[in-house]
Amino acid sequence: MVIRERTDADLDPCVEMAHAVHELDGYPPYLPTDLRTFLVSPDAYGAWVAEHSGEIVGHVALHRRSTAAVMAMASDAVRQPAERLGVVARLLVAPAGRRRGVGQALLDVARRHAIGRGLWPVLDVATQLHGAIRLYENCGWTLAGEVTVSFGNGVSIDELVYVAPRPAPI
Repeated sequence: MVIRERTDADLDPCVEMAHAVHELDGYPPYLPTDLRTFLVSPDAYGAWVAEHSGEIVGHVALHRRSTAAVMAMASDAVRQPAERLGVVARLLVAPAGRRRGVGQALLDVARRHAIGRGLWPVLDVATQLHGAIRLYENCGWTLAGEVTVSFGNGVSIDELVYVAPRPAPI
């Protein structure tokens, strides 16, 4: 398996993978009309894919922010201002790539890139995504609390906010 920066050529396979993950796990819980826009954030610090035998089997991004409620909870938990946080986001593992360390490797890449920027890695996850929650806890992330995220169209999602173990000084 190779982890590398995502390129524009990776987007179509990533969108296909996102559809498969949504069908299997219900992630993302609120399905946007355009998964390409969901995956590509113009202000992301970076995005990476996991590739195995020439096939994209995973994706992760590092964002500058999440919702206000998530950022406030994470900021309080680590006693850092929101601008000192790096949000691990859009972590997807293809059904065929599961149980092979893909999720852990992608989570670690995003965590290391956040720390390399002087940021504390944090993330949010819908409460019903038990496999993802197990991954985060098995990797030593700590639960900061629960928030409800509203999308303004009557849809809301309960999410757990996690913080990475204390980053080593840079």
